Amino acid sequence: MRPAASSSSKQIRVLLAEDQTMLRGALAALLELESDIKVIAQAANGREAHKLARDLSPDVVVTDIEMPEMTGLEFAAALKESASKAKVIILTTFARAGYLRRALDAGARGYLLKDRPASELAEAIRRVHAGLRAVDPGLAAEAWSADEDPLSDRERQILRRAGDGRSSAEIAAELRLSEGTVRNYLSEAIAKLGAANRVDAARIARSHGWL
Repeated sequence: MRPAASSSSKQIRVLLAEDQTMLRGALAALLELESDIKVIAQAANGREAHKLARDLSPDVVVTDIEMPEMTGLEFAAALKESASKAKVIILTTFARAGYLRRALDAGARGYLLKDRPASELAEAIRRVHAGLRAVDPGLAAEAWSADEDPLSDRERQILRRAGDGRSSAEIAAELRLSEGTVRNYLSEAIAKLGAANRVDAARIARSHGWL
C-alpha cells in the first residue's frame, strides 16, 4: 500500500501482504524493531501485493492465505511462475496439512501460524532469506502423509466461489466462462469429493485445506 524509503543493503527487504488492517500494521511495527529487517511495502490484497513484488523486488514476502482478489497461495504461485527471486513465507491461521502442501508446491519457503510468538516471524524471515526453510516439523510431516488434493486449479477456483454463496451465473461472469462449464466443473468437484452438493463439497475441501 505504501512503499517505504530505500533501506540499507544489509537489511532484509520485506513485503507484507495481509488484508486485516490492524494486524498488518502491528506486524509491520514489530518487524521494524528488528535492525536487520525493513518493511518496504504493505498490501491489503493479493493483486496489489503481486504488483508491488514486481515493482520493488523484495527479498522476502510475508503473506496471508485468505486475501481478496488473489489468495496468498495464488500470489506465491504467480511469483514462482515469473521466476521472482523473492522468497515467500505464508503466515496463516490454517494449521492444515493440505494448505501447507499447496504452499510448498507453490514455492513457499516458510509456513507459520499466526498464534506463534512474533519473534518467530523475524527468525523465519532470516532463515528463508539465507536459503533455508521455516516450517513446523510436525505439520510438515503431516502434510506429506496427508491425502492427495484431488481438485484441479479451475475446480478449486469455482468451488471456492460456490462455497462463498455465489451462483453459477455469478461465477461464470467473474471467470468468463459459460454457466454450463461452471456447472460441469462443480459436478466434477462434487463427484471427486463424494459430496452431496456444492456446499458440502466446499466444506469437505476446506476441512482438508484444498481451497
